[in-house]
Amino acid sequence: MPVVKTKTTFLQMFTPVTAAVSVPRNDVTALRTDQPTVEFYRHLYRRVGSEWNWVDRLVMPPDELKAILEDERVDLWVLHLKGTPVGYAELDRRIPGEIELVYFGLFPEVIGQGLGKYFLNYTLRWAWEQQPRRVWLHTCDLDHPAALTNYLKAGFQIYDEVTMDQWIPSTTTSSDRASEEPEA
Repeated sequence: MPVVKTKTTFLQMFTPVTAAVSVPRNDVTALRTDQPTVEFYRHLYRRVGSEWNWVDRLVMPPDELKAILEDERVDLWVLHLKGTPVGYAELDRRIPGEIELVYFGLFPEVIGQGLGKYFLNYTLRWAWEQQPRRVWLHTCDLDHPAALTNYLKAGFQIYDEVTMDQWIPSTTTSSDRASEEPEA
């Protein structure tokens, strides 16, 4: 299991998003999903993160992940195109006064269609409606090349950068490559 040096960038914002949230097309919807199954969540996670070596939630014990997903302070928003999931955002409100954008991304086949900007602004607008003191996230140089730029354009500001060792899986199992859409 290879390990690589990775620069992780921490970003935050203290004021609400003021950009208009206009739907880029009429067949796009963002829906909050209450208590998704572990299987559905991992399906979203794999589809968004496999190219970027996301592994944390795949190796997390199912009971631990289920407890996170069932926590009423953790919110999962799923972006749909023509009724089919094409991305998701996970927001964590467990620290009072803060919301962490834990995961955010789109399925590879819809990147570049203007959906990411819309979905990020939509997600941030909802986050600020919860009246936190700050919204924050972290990204790294293994993420999509446009991720950091998109977060900065959305209004986040860098407050820390660290270099860490990141484990990169050398292989994926057939279940990690599964793309069937399980029940939510």
